Amino acid sequence: MISDEAWSVIGPLFSTVKASGRPPVDRRMVVEATAWRFRTGAPWRDVPERFGNWNTIYKNFNRWSEQGVWARALEKTQTLAQQSGDLDWVASIDSTIVRVHQRGATLPRTTGGAVELQEVR
Repeated sequence: MISDEAWSVIGPLFSTVKASGRPPVDRRMVVEATAWRFRTGAPWRDVPERFGNWNTIYKNFNRWSEQGVWARALEKTQTLAQQSGDLDWVASIDSTIVRVHQRGATLPRTTGGAVELQEVR
């Protein structure tokens, strides 16, 4: 669950509720559902019903993505973490998880073929 402190930082970045039209969805619940979905790696259709309709959650996620809301939320939290000294920009990538594209694995390559690389004495 998103803490009240975290929501006070990122909550204002999400669109405000319109006065007319359909009943509004709780912005915080949509953000929590999105966090659950990415944390678990589950498909959108498997988002638990306690968060609301999965399609509504996806549409809000997609719209906010197109509007750059998620990028602004990341930038805001990174800025605050940088200011407080909680952010370490050192990154390490483990090359054992990097995969070759399926078409790249079968490309021909020159290995020297029949050329003998060892000297005979």
